[in-house]
Amino acid sequence: MIASVTGEVEAVGLDHAVVRVGGVGMLVHAAPTTLAGLAPGRQARLATSLVVREDSLTLFGFTDDDERGVFETLQTVSGVGPRLALAMLAVHTPDALRRAVAGEDLAALQRVPGIGRKGAQRIVLEIGDKLGAPTDGVPSATPAATGGGRAPEVVEALVQLGWSEKVAETAVEAVLSGDGGPTEVPAILRAALQHLGGHGRG
Repeated sequence: MIASVTGEVEAVGLDHAVVRVGGVGMLVHAAPTTLAGLAPGRQARLATSLVVREDSLTLFGFTDDDERGVFETLQTVSGVGPRLALAMLAVHTPDALRRAVAGEDLAALQRVPGIGRKGAQRIVLEIGDKLGAPTDGVPSATPAATGGGRAPEVVEALVQLGWSEKVAETAVEAVLSGDGGPTEVPAILRAALQHLGGHGRG
């Protein structure tokens, strides 16, 4: 298993980054909150989880080992694969997920695209206390510029995560409507996800 990658960030996309490790560019899929802390040309360390399928090897990256642990635990739930687990971490922090599961907050879990009431109930039932108690850590990721994208890119990323185009557009408009708001793609995406997480899917 590839437990982590450390090296220079070569590129940052809407759902992945490329990190050069020993002369090899490794493509790592990650949540927008993780990608927002990366910038091309800078050194980075990502905790990683390698998902092996018959026809693919996919590397997922995380801000720290705790986030990776939550990602892997979520996949022990029947019907939850790596993409859905990553979507859950795109909407909620690890501690927010711990609180949602411990408090049986089905509404919070259903804010994640692809999770309905039955899915939320199954997550609560099957995970139990596997996630542990909230650590109450303060998020350390800082939004960083990735080269000047535009709002349509953020809408596209949200649609890929499972929201409808209308809901995605409304969230992006809400984020960009105020003065002094984010101007770069990762920061706009992160803010839109926070907005959607607080208002549900509508």
